[in-house]
Amino acid sequence: MLQLQAIRDSKNNIINALKKRNIDATSIVENVLELDEKRRATQTSLDNTLAESNKLSKEIGMLFKTGKAQEATILKEKTVALKEESKTLTEDLNTATEELQQLLYQIPNIPHESVPAGSTDEDNEEVFKEGNIPELNKNALPHWELAKKYDIIDFELGVKITGAGFPVYKGKGARLQRALISYFLDKNAEAGYTEIQVPHLVNEASGFGTGQLPDKEGQMYHVGADDLYLIPTAEVPVTNLFRNEIIKENEFPICYTAYTPCFRREAGSYGAHVRGLNRLHQFDKVEIVRVEHPSKSFDALDGMVEHVKNILRELKLPYRILRLCGGDLGFTAALTYDFEVFSTAQDRWLEISSVSNFETYQANRLKLRYKDENGKNQLAHTLNGSALALPRVLAGILENYQTENGIQIPEVLVPYCGFSKID
Repeated sequence: MLQLQAIRDSKNNIINALKKRNIDATSIVENVLELDEKRRATQTSLDNTLAESNKLSKEIGMLFKTGKAQEATILKEKTVALKEESKTLTEDLNTATEELQQLLYQIPNIPHESVPAGSTDEDNEEVFKEGNIPELNKNALPHWELAKKYDIIDFELGVKITGAGFPVYKGKGARLQRALISYFLDKNAEAGYTEIQVPHLVNEASGFGTGQLPDKEGQMYHVGADDLYLIPTAEVPVTNLFRNEIIKENEFPICYTAYTPCFRREAGSYGAHVRGLNRLHQFDKVEIVRVEHPSKSFDALDGMVEHVKNILRELKLPYRILRLCGGDLGFTAALTYDFEVFSTAQDRWLEISSVSNFETYQANRLKLRYKDENGKNQLAHTLNGSALALPRVLAGILENYQTENGIQIPEVLVPYCGFSKID
């Protein structure tokens, strides 16, 4: 959430910056400032009314002490009116504050200056590419056919149990899934991330804290009876560990990694591009989250990008990195790098990770602060990234490592799997 003071001080700059997202924010920013002015005026009136009421209460006490009961009674009538006025002003203040908060929730983060202009994913900027795309034999299959051939993933059984987008992993497919999770967690731990386990359901406050609510409410599974949400990513519960916290400056950086299943409705997703593992409603992901000092957050982002690079190098998968354009940038992000692995059998790139810096946007929602060297509270920066999302990594491994005699397992995963080939 953008800071009110920043909107007051830099209204035109914020409106111009949001144009990179193809958004004309003039109206909503003006509404924010108008409502903020109303809120502050109401607060001033309330403060004055309360001050006057307190002053009269003291005078009434003195009058009673000096035997001037009649004068005291007259003033008491005034305090009754002031109390009614303060009650009305408090209600008006609460209403204005809530309306202002809801307006602020609707304004996305300001794109970083390095974010390229553009409207769709076609305008994203490729900043890095690495790895050799293998030449497959003429009988090469996409991963959903390989899964059926070797009986390692059953999509139809998932439909029977739950519905489309909930696959069942079997035998070596299940073991490969578990191997990837352990490998990712080990790599993250080696890089200094502390492993934690977190709940898979969160309350509404957590959803608002990281920005999934109200922006992505329709994409989240809601447990209505308990008013809880199934998590779309471990980013939500992990980052919310720090909601309403003030941390010490010497605690930076705070680095966590967590494995969780993730749940996304993916409403409106259909077509050939979502076949198999390409788009699921439930999938596994290992996440990395950082809380950083503002002066160090972009160095930390670069470090996260290098970390994911190293994992993909060890897996020996061809990949590229995109800097997302303004029109494709997530609602809460200031800067995002997407990693995509090349699916040889599908002849297309598949997104496998997003690494983002949110600057103070999430921290302002979370009220996540630190004390600076002068003892003043400042907003921290938050970052997160997938390291990694399993479905499309698995799809890339199955397709790129297939041979006429089976599917080879990347060398780095063999100790985790206990086998070197699926046949």
